[in-house]
Amino acid sequence: MKEFEANQNDGSNPPEESPFFDFAKPYFDFIGKGKIYSIIYVVMAVINLLIPLAVILVVIELGFLKNSGVRIIVAFMLSWLIIAFASWIGFQLWWYRKAVLKKIESADFIATPVISEILQTFGEWLGTFIAIIGAGIGIIATIFLRDSSNHLLRNFGIGFVEYSPLLIIVCPVIGFFIIVLFRFIAEQIRIFASIANSTKDIAAKIKK
Repeated sequence: MKEFEANQNDGSNPPEESPFFDFAKPYFDFIGKGKIYSIIYVVMAVINLLIPLAVILVVIELGFLKNSGVRIIVAFMLSWLIIAFASWIGFQLWWYRKAVLKKIESADFIATPVISEILQTFGEWLGTFIAIIGAGIGIIATIFLRDSSNHLLRNFGIGFVEYSPLLIIVCPVIGFFIIVLFRFIAEQIRIFASIANSTKDIAAKIKK
């Protein structure tokens, strides 16, 4: 009789599921924790590695260098190195910032602080990208192309800037304000998550 009662399940200890029902459990654990958000960081890091390659492919497809002079070709090559450098900085930023998620996984509210971290990282990446590429191309165009610098700027999609020397000053300033703005927005979001987590901890202590 005792053996029969011991074998009964009162619901508190659910029976073991068959492999047919729990083979997707690793996936459920993955999406239920903060690890799923690391995909965004990895994807953005890979995109940064592909940006220089995409620039080369677009230039080849458009035939930009076919009828260009030596100065324009040299200016483009140096500009491409600037883009490659900025992309490598962006790769490192996204790749190493995903380590922040390990500190957030232990919190009760995960999505909100993670979104704030992604916004902050995106702002830092975008501001840095604009500052490095804009100032770098501005210097190269000013030195090598001078009055014909607009030809190079149009091919990089920034032909609206009339004088390349303006890029040297304007782009770092724009990049700085982008970083500050995104960080401010991220901190406001993080405040709500911090209040929610702290309130739950206080409530648990009071209950005990």
